[in-house]
Amino acid sequence: MRRAMAFLTLAPFGAAREPDPASLTWFPVVGALLGLAVGGLWWGAEQVWAAPVAAVLVVAADLALTGMLHMDGLIDSADGLLPHLPAERRLEVMAEPTVGAFGVIAAATVLVMRFAAFASLNPTPLLVAGAWCASRTAMAVAARALPYARTEGGLARPFLGGDWRAVGAYGGVMAMAFGAAAAGVRGAVAVAVGLGASAAVVAMAKRRIGGFTGDVLGAAGVVGETASLVAAAAELARW
Repeated sequence: MRRAMAFLTLAPFGAAREPDPASLTWFPVVGALLGLAVGGLWWGAEQVWAAPVAAVLVVAADLALTGMLHMDGLIDSADGLLPHLPAERRLEVMAEPTVGAFGVIAAATVLVMRFAAFASLNPTPLLVAGAWCASRTAMAVAARALPYARTEGGLARPFLGGDWRAVGAYGGVMAMAFGAAAAGVRGAVAVAVGLGASAAVVAMAKRRIGGFTGDVLGAAGVVGETASLVAAAAELARW
C-alpha cells in the first residue's frame, strides 16, 4: 500500500520505493482514501465559504494531493490521442514536454466541469470516495488487462503483470458501495457513469496506440472522476 500511496499522491512515506505490480492491488484503497480526504475538505470548506469558493479550494486541493500527475496525463493524452496522427507519432507527442491546443482545451474543460459539479452539490464525502475509488480501480484494471504501448521504458512499466479480475472485482464493489452509501441508487449510478467514462478513455487508447501508457491511466482516472461528479450533479443537485 505504501508504494501505491507514494506513486498516486505526494505522501512522503516510501516515496523513494519503486512501484511494482503488487502496488496496483492497493489502487482502489488509495483512491478511496484520497476521495475521503477531498470530500472531507469539501465539507469543511462549505462550513466557512460559499459553495463556489469551496469548490475552487477542493479542485485545487485535489490537484495538490496528486501532484497534478493525473491532470498531466490528461493533457498529454489529449494532445496525442485526439488529433489525426499516425500511431507512432501519437506516442511521440505524448512524450513531448510541450502542451498543445488539445491538451489545454481538455484540461480547461475538465477543471470547469469539476468546479461546477462541486459548486452544485451538497458536500458528500462518501460520493467522492466512491468516484475516486472507481477511477483508481479503472487505472489498475487497464494496467493489467491491456498491453503497454511503449516499447521503451516508461512511468507505468513497473506495474506490468498480474491478473486484473481480482482488483477489478473488489475495487468495483468498494466504489459502488461508497456511492450507494452516499445517495442510494443515484450515488451508485454516478459512480458507474465514471467507470464507463474511464473505460471509454482506455478503449480509445487501445484503438489508437495499441494499449496504455502512464498518461492514459491518468487521463482515464481524471475523466472518470469528472463524469461521476457531473452525473451526481444531474441526479443529486436538488437532493
